[in-house]
Amino acid sequence: MKKLWLDVFGWYGMVAIVAAYFLNSFSLIDASGLTYQLLNTTGAVGIVLVSRARRAYQPMVLNIVWTIIGLAALIKMFMRV
Repeated sequence: MKKLWLDVFGWYGMVAIVAAYFLNSFSLIDASGLTYQLLNTTGAVGIVLVSRARRAYQPMVLNIVWTIIGLAALIKMFMRV
């Protein structure tokens, strides 16, 4: 069961990050918008979880940084409201 959840988190992370990039690249969403930031941040968290479990440290560190940047952008976004 644990492997199934790791696969779900990993696939979600990959799809969310690629979707954010695709949608922004084709001007369907704005990079400063909530949807983009949520897809990137939650996607990075999914990759962190699966990378940690599989001891793949390079993608884990990359996505920890990605998560921190995304959280900072979300905090900044909500502070303006």
